[in-house]
Amino acid sequence: MGWVSAGDYEVALDDGKVVCRNAAGRLLKSVPPKIADDPAVVGLRQLVEWLERHERQCLTDVERWMVRSLPVPFAVVARVWPDPAWQAALRDLVVTGADGEVAGFLRDADPERGLGLVDLDGDTVRITPDLVRLPHPVLLDDLEDLREFAVELGVEQRAQQLFREVWHRPATLDAEGTSVEEYAGGAFKEQRFLHGRVTQLGYRVRGGNAVHAVLEDGRTVEARVWVGDYESYEESETGPLTFTDPAGRVLRLGQVGPVAWSEGMRMAAALYAGRDIEDEERAA
Repeated sequence: MGWVSAGDYEVALDDGKVVCRNAAGRLLKSVPPKIADDPAVVGLRQLVEWLERHERQCLTDVERWMVRSLPVPFAVVARVWPDPAWQAALRDLVVTGADGEVAGFLRDADPERGLGLVDLDGDTVRITPDLVRLPHPVLLDDLEDLREFAVELGVEQRAQQLFREVWHRPATLDAEGTSVEEYAGGAFKEQRFLHGRVTQLGYRVRGGNAVHAVLEDGRTVEARVWVGDYESYEESETGPLTFTDPAGRVLRLGQVGPVAWSEGMRMAAALYAGRDIEDEERAA
């Protein structure tokens, strides 16, 4: 974007910031206060805010596709790829074929040439699938090998895929059980601190539970951790992890799919990590 006049100065956008230069063309350290309300300056700052919201929304949408392992039409990916915000969110994600086999890391999307990928041999290849599959990492069989290869390639994923924390359901799990106690009992000095932790992590509180809905294989499963009904000043602690169907019925653990299990354990672990360590150390 070029320079536009703002009083006796000119302003422009540079790397997401409003910059200013004087009549002599010298770049200033900041925008002078006397032109802060100039329509050109106000318009550019509003544009910066919109671009930031757009970037966050693109990243949120791509992470939602990935968490749900939701196949995305190739035409959609090719259409949004020229947008830098979409491209940054999609770039370097692992793409798999319909059989679940890894096709490569996403580097390009062109309506005519197809997807540009770096395959596991380090070669650039082109494919044109009807649907682009961006799997949840718990579904990738060779996740550790992919992580090592990604480091070698210098891959930097904006959307957390390869380096997202994953939990696999233990082989010794009681399939008839209905709760997981591993991250229960995380103590917080005040219940409002626990509720604040839920919000900080991007989850919601409903009916006294931190909740996270996961769509897996066309079915919605909600992971729940009890955090208390009210934001009080009394001590509180995290409850066990449970899973429910859309009607609110508690599921047996054997009915929970790998993605819902991993995302539920991820939420429970993150809440537990914010507990009051000092009290634990004193008790020990």
